Amino acid sequence: MQLPEDPNRDFPFYQGSPVALTATQWWFLLALVAIAFALLIAPITWPGGAVGAFVPAVLFPVIPLAGLAWGSKGNAGCLFGKVGWREIKLMIVFAILNIVVTLMVGGLVQATLGAAANPAIAKASELSPAGLLIFLSKTAVQLVGEEVLTVIPMLALLHVLVARVGLSRTAGLCWAWLGTAILFGLLHLPTYQWDFAQCVLIIGTARLVLSMAYIKTKNLWVSAGAHILNDWILIILSVIASRLLQT
Repeated sequence: MQLPEDPNRDFPFYQGSPVALTATQWWFLLALVAIAFALLIAPITWPGGAVGAFVPAVLFPVIPLAGLAWGSKGNAGCLFGKVGWREIKLMIVFAILNIVVTLMVGGLVQATLGAAANPAIAKASELSPAGLLIFLSKTAVQLVGEEVLTVIPMLALLHVLVARVGLSRTAGLCWAWLGTAILFGLLHLPTYQWDFAQCVLIIGTARLVLSMAYIKTKNLWVSAGAHILNDWILIILSVIASRLLQT
């Protein structure tokens, strides 16, 4: 299977460009990703009220990106790219595609196996307008972290499969794409009451679509933008529906 990609731009780091990362550096980066995720979900009451609540969301992408900047001699920016009208249009396209695919897969899973609700979305419907704005802002920062959580392991796995195992770039990319989608779904198990089918089938499928935005463009801003639009639309629609039902 050939994944659609923009020509003339390859993934960074997996084959030593712009710099090569050692096995130790890859493991260090993965450890930083795990630490950042642990801080995000840890039951810590951060000081500072609403502002303090942003701390774990900010640390989520910053910790691994700082580690990548150090290990790659300042080349962490290779994960990102420019943001113009084309990139904005791609964010919208992938967000809409993801919503459609998620609703289809989610409806099928709900009808056959059942599915748990996202408590964060349910909580958003109880917030004031100011509280909802803060929640959406915090969510945007956290979702950039979720893209970092996906892309760094995907590049690490791509490096192992292509540079170490000897798979073709296409085969390695497909396995890295699928493997990180499953991992992403499994990380949501506590959120969805340990519903394995829901996390792997619904969340994992959504991750495949969002990861495609990065695979196509090699620009983490595009996949993050699509992810933010996707979640914001679902949250806002959920809040509107909840308010209408209350009235």
